[in-house]
Amino acid sequence: MATSLLAISVDGSDITRLAEFWADVLGRPVSPGATASFAAIDTGSGLRLTFHRVPEGKTVKNRVHPDLAAADYELETGRLIKLGAVKLNDYEQGSTRWTTFADPEGNEFDLVATTS
Repeated sequence: MATSLLAISVDGSDITRLAEFWADVLGRPVSPGATASFAAIDTGSGLRLTFHRVPEGKTVKNRVHPDLAAADYELETGRLIKLGAVKLNDYEQGSTRWTTFADPEGNEFDLVATTS
């Protein structure tokens, strides 16, 4: 029996805002049937992002986070900030460069610069 990855779930308090932020980031629509408690986005790669309303706020760093790739790193950085992301830190290791951001609920994600 094989197990496959169906979705990555993100907790938050304002699920509508959170799902709309990620839909804008990924250029994908929020799936039909979204509510204030649950929403989903089909990423187009067979993996879904799901959003669940929880009563508690975020208190510590994520143990799992999405990594996004961008060929135009500076342009995408500016776009993410305009969408509501908060830049947390810049990193460079060898030839790899990335920035850690927080989404509107404080969940971390990375933007990794890619070369064409």
